[in-house]
Amino acid sequence: MAIYGIGTDVVQVSRVAAVMERTKGRFAEKVLGPDELRVYHARRARSEVRGLAFLATRFSAKEAFSKAIGLGMRWPMTWRALQTLNEPSGKPVCVASGELAEWLAQRGITSQVTVSDERDYAVSFVIAEVPECAPDRS
Repeated sequence: MAIYGIGTDVVQVSRVAAVMERTKGRFAEKVLGPDELRVYHARRARSEVRGLAFLATRFSAKEAFSKAIGLGMRWPMTWRALQTLNEPSGKPVCVASGELAEWLAQRGITSQVTVSDERDYAVSFVIAEVPECAPDRS
């Protein structure tokens, strides 16, 4: 595999909390995909703090992923087209859907993601990879 791109993002959890308050919770609905949203609601039901941390890490992962693939937040990269889910082992994985999944498949792009959070910050790092004999980046 060869590196296609890398991306990292740090988000201040209090800023995510402020956006959630300002949007009366709609921010989570706008940013999270359906599987992420189910996890978010379950975590938030147990602990408001853990729910907010989950939202912040997933927001951060989407930002880092968009940087790693070189699109930023423009089509086909959308908030809900990429979800960061967890394997049974706990390892986070990026799962794309729709036109983003097609765009990635056409280019042979796969990714590795890591997310972490502390009380005040959430951080994510993504490495986008392609096979050694990958097509060009256009």
